[in-house]
Amino acid sequence: MSIISSLISYSLNISFKSVENTIKLLDEGATIPFISRYRKEATGALDEVQIAEIKSLNDKFIELEKRKQTVLSSIEEQEKLTPELKKRIENCWDSIELEDIYLPYKPKRQTRAEMARKRGLEPLAQWLMLQQSGSVEEKAKQFIMEEIPDSDTALKGACDIIAEWVNEDEKARQMVRNIFAREAEITAKVIKGKEEDGEKYWDYFDFSALISRCPSHRILAIRRGEAEGFLRVSISPDDDKCLDKLVPRYAKNDTEAADYIENAVEDSYKRLLKPSIETEFANLSKEKADETAISVFAENLRQLLLAPPLGQKRILGVDPGYRTGCKLVCLDEQGNLQHNETIYPHPPQNEFQKSASKVSKLVSTYNIDAIAIGNGTASRETERFIANIRYDKEVKVFVVSENGASVYSASKTAREEFPDYDVTVRGAVSIGRRLSDPLAELVKIDPKSIGVGQYQHDVDQSKLKRSLDQTVESCVNLVGVNLNTASKHLLMYVSGLGESLAQNIVNYRAENGAFRSRKELKKVPRLGEKAFEQCAGFLRIPDAENPLDNSAVHPESYVVVEKMAKDLKCSVAELINNKSLIDTIDINRYKTETVGTETLTDILQELEKPGRDPRTKVKMLEFDENIRTIADVKEGMVLNGIVTNVTNFGCFVDFGIKENGLVHISELADRFVSNPTDVVSLHQHVKVRVLSIDLERKRIQLSMRSIPSGT
Repeated sequence: MSIISSLISYSLNISFKSVENTIKLLDEGATIPFISRYRKEATGALDEVQIAEIKSLNDKFIELEKRKQTVLSSIEEQEKLTPELKKRIENCWDSIELEDIYLPYKPKRQTRAEMARKRGLEPLAQWLMLQQSGSVEEKAKQFIMEEIPDSDTALKGACDIIAEWVNEDEKARQMVRNIFAREAEITAKVIKGKEEDGEKYWDYFDFSALISRCPSHRILAIRRGEAEGFLRVSISPDDDKCLDKLVPRYAKNDTEAADYIENAVEDSYKRLLKPSIETEFANLSKEKADETAISVFAENLRQLLLAPPLGQKRILGVDPGYRTGCKLVCLDEQGNLQHNETIYPHPPQNEFQKSASKVSKLVSTYNIDAIAIGNGTASRETERFIANIRYDKEVKVFVVSENGASVYSASKTAREEFPDYDVTVRGAVSIGRRLSDPLAELVKIDPKSIGVGQYQHDVDQSKLKRSLDQTVESCVNLVGVNLNTASKHLLMYVSGLGESLAQNIVNYRAENGAFRSRKELKKVPRLGEKAFEQCAGFLRIPDAENPLDNSAVHPESYVVVEKMAKDLKCSVAELINNKSLIDTIDINRYKTETVGTETLTDILQELEKPGRDPRTKVKMLEFDENIRTIADVKEGMVLNGIVTNVTNFGCFVDFGIKENGLVHISELADRFVSNPTDVVSLHQHVKVRVLSIDLERKRIQLSMRSIPSGT
């Protein structure tokens, strides 16, 4: 039995067999989306979140194993590794405990205690620890030599050694750690003279809260203020309470030696033990805050990537602006750029009629089905201008998020796609394509630049990247990808591919034309059996000779479907979409050692609705026409809005002006809310009531409590 699998099983409350099989699949190179979709029998139908947790813990324990080997080697080199110590280290599965065990043996720089040892004062320290009766000073005089001129110097050195012993005592460290966990407060104070420059951290100029209850966004804000040099931060429990626990552990009687022990313990706590545990808790609280912020960011990104697509329509993309004008691009059903130009309907040019005529003509000439307007500067005015134009056909107008569009427009990807156009045209194209298929367009942008995070620049960047990449991969594989139209950037997130194979697929497609079957993927250079196994089920080929190639049924299961069709005396094509036939299938007839109820159920669901898109339909939202600037907003107003960002302290809502309003977590519902994502999601349409407006700081407080749905 693998001890790591056993530990993960206990920690996550998942069966040992499921954990063991999942780790085996991961070790064999299987991806999380593939395992969760096509290996349900092996894992016990674990979902992507559970599989990701298993992977994370497995990686953590493997790193701990490596650290244990380093510790063992270090102690062995010092010839201090006893059989008991070795066994204890090998059986340790807590990183903090491991470092506590190692601390007395850890190679040190030239500490005060180490200098005292070199001067031969360790026997004096040992004598003091015995706390026998007798004159301390007389005993200390026995250690006077050239480097130790008097008894005070000898006693000071001996106490330094005792202080280090206390600091390295596992039980002492755990005692202090327990008090920190229960009672330590994080305190922030403004650095004198920095009040004006650090005004944005005003809330933390004199702040104190239990570290165990301090929300992650406050931890991250405080740490940012500290890093920028505006705040002085500390984490501390009641020092007297810690010393009241520590001192009796060492000072055992009323002898003169015990007084020295007490002073050494106090010195150890203040100089060594407390700073060490404070650093530990600072790191732990930051790590926990990072995890929460990354989780919020990943969930927001997921909702953004899975935003409803309009589908293959002819779209007019508009990047609005005042002085520089509104950039227009006409896109065909595949998102290819057909035409671009600039209009100036707003001040200072005010070419209203000329601009309206141009838009109307473009809609007619390029047979536009929908218009996508970026939600940045001049968005509201441009939406009104576009909506008031008369067209010779029905044209729907949508406002879409333009977060990250400027990053894309200046990127290498955009330059490769549109080498002959400037950043303004590329940005407008991105806006238009987002309406057609948000997922396909947003995968081209670094997720950190999409603007739906919380303190994303302050968290552990490697963990953030790993989480966001995993989120993008999950969304891409959930939706599925058209093998013949997908860009390299979309293909590279398909299970088992990556950038190199994605480029090879695009190159193969350019040289040989559209793929006619999934099997043809095996002709792509360097795309071997393992990569084919991982990616095939997530790639779609519309109009393929085998209709299963346009479904989520994996090629390894085609034989099962063919047997079902044969038993029903029909073709596979006749079976697909035929609910009455599908309902007659008894899945028990098709079970094998590797194909069980979960896989067969998925196959039947897919046959009923092959290649179905899990995303919802796109909806339109109308803002209040009378609200154009923050000056128009009044307390008590109930407004239509759209959620633009979700944090762990609430959500931000766009209701048609430049400034977004904040709905604090306490105002999200008429009940207690511990997690905003339980109530709201990105791009959700909501009704909000205005609670207060701070014109000077341009902040608007909103509420979603006690608002009837019909209001």
